[in-house]
Amino acid sequence: MRILSLVLLTASLSMADVRLPAVLGDHMVLQRGLPIHIWGHAAPGENVTVAFRQATASTTADDIGRWSLYLGPSEAGGPYELEVKGANTVRLRDVLVGDVWVASGQSNMEFAVKEAVNGGAEIAAANFPKIRLMHVRNSVADHPIDDADLKHPWRACSPETVSDFSAVAYFFGRDLHQRNGVPVGLIDTSWGGTPADSWTSLKALSADAALMPVFAEWSKMTEVLTAVRTRREAQLAKWEQAVAAAKAEGRTPPGRPWQANDGGEWAPSSLFNAMIAPLTPYPIRGAIWYQGESNASRERSPLYARLFGAMIEDWRRAWGVGDFPFLFVQLANFKTGPTSKWPELREAQLQTLALRNTGMAVTIDIGNPTDIHPKNKQDVGKRLALAARALAGEKLEWSGPLFRQATPEGGAMRVWFNHVGGGLTVHGDSLKGFEVAGADGKFVEASARIDGATVVTSNPAVATPVYVRYAWADNPDATLYNADGLPASPFRSGAW
Repeated sequence: MRILSLVLLTASLSMADVRLPAVLGDHMVLQRGLPIHIWGHAAPGENVTVAFRQATASTTADDIGRWSLYLGPSEAGGPYELEVKGANTVRLRDVLVGDVWVASGQSNMEFAVKEAVNGGAEIAAANFPKIRLMHVRNSVADHPIDDADLKHPWRACSPETVSDFSAVAYFFGRDLHQRNGVPVGLIDTSWGGTPADSWTSLKALSADAALMPVFAEWSKMTEVLTAVRTRREAQLAKWEQAVAAAKAEGRTPPGRPWQANDGGEWAPSSLFNAMIAPLTPYPIRGAIWYQGESNASRERSPLYARLFGAMIEDWRRAWGVGDFPFLFVQLANFKTGPTSKWPELREAQLQTLALRNTGMAVTIDIGNPTDIHPKNKQDVGKRLALAARALAGEKLEWSGPLFRQATPEGGAMRVWFNHVGGGLTVHGDSLKGFEVAGADGKFVEASARIDGATVVTSNPAVATPVYVRYAWADNPDATLYNADGLPASPFRSGAW
């Protein structure tokens, strides 16, 4: 009885200890210029005090032990120590203040530094103690959870820690850190082969009747996944029998058969619940996003512009720190097949720039026609960083030419662009990728020439052109750039 009492007392004391969520830890980066949010659990009614630099604040845990408080904004710097004191004391060491970015999306964001061009050399040179890396483990949930499951907690960037981290996120953060010297925190929360609807909250999806097809597509998938699970269970049963037989006969048992994920990562909101919601109490500078391949089907692509915009606004509401910069990568060139909807998906991404404080890295020139995971992630990170710098107020050209308008002109179409910069240029021996169409909408290849800050394009077979498009294919010839060396985005006129 005395032993049981001691166990219960120990458990009670343990539950009374101040506890912090996984995102708060040694080596973390706190967002400069924003109130510093610290939160966690303690015994109900317990007084909790937080001290950081010269600031302190206190609060009391509520009836179920939750507590939350804010300290005033801090300038970039560190390392510092942060102390949380209640019935016990927790000290977080080597804490920096700088800019925190969340990196999310599917496999091209998940793509590791070790797989990138010159991966070995990049890893060997990755000695950046004021860049900090945190990696969220792939996980799903059917409701928003309040603590993240981490693959790796906060760690200083080094050759020992960067190898498996997101290449795009690392190159993006490195560029910013090298240019402004401010500490950078990068949170990698990505999962290959996942759709944008999984990264959007149920509240946001259900608030817009136009997004109801998301649930219809998921209902179709559940039927397929049920059959997959049935086959998997049969396969595992067969394997278990083979193992038992091998052991009985003194043979080496066969290896466990490879099993795909059970599909839960495709469920609407499942990844928002598990991999985004736990991060939202942590103030950030912004987000970078590389995704779209899983939404580029015939059924899903028409919805992407509305869905993607809803997701961005959803994240901004969840974090509650204003319209933070949201920067994303337009799909690169890749041979996808005759049913490709990649041009339409790129168009949806281009449309999303209508949202405030967004930026897009055009990558139509650095993909791999035969590999959906191109290895040149350095330029992807650099182009995202250009957008981040521009949104922060730096005077620079951050995008390649973006379609503005097109008008008929004497049997041709004249096209105007934004982000012309120092002028339009051609990479290669000629300007390729332009097509024109008449009122019938039948596009044919057209000749094109640069005329000042515009492009004039025509085909004698189309006497009265009405529409024009550029690089409208899964793996197009795309040779139009601006003088800053940034490629023009694919587009079509008259489609919006």
